[in-house]
Amino acid sequence: MNIMKEKEYILLGPTPPDENCAQLGEPNYRIKAIKECNQYIDLIRQTLGQEPAGAELKIKAFDHDLGVYHEVVCYYDNNKQASLDYALKCESNGPKTWKD
Repeated sequence: MNIMKEKEYILLGPTPPDENCAQLGEPNYRIKAIKECNQYIDLIRQTLGQEPAGAELKIKAFDHDLGVYHEVVCYYDNNKQASLDYALKCESNGPKTWKD
């Protein structure tokens, strides 16, 4: 049996941290959340550049008592320092608002 280990990631949130986001349970939550997450990924790339080899910005779904919610994560490869550095830069130096 081959069990694949999930890649490591840093959770970045659904939108820039100083902005409001779609709330789980509101009408059309999934559509709004996916749109916000995609916009956030685009903004991160505009601000910090494209991900280096081993790093990847993606939308990840998480289970919650109220349903499934979505957030942006930065996957990284511990064997590629540039990918870890990028993930940490996304977490600490990423855009704080939509205008950043």
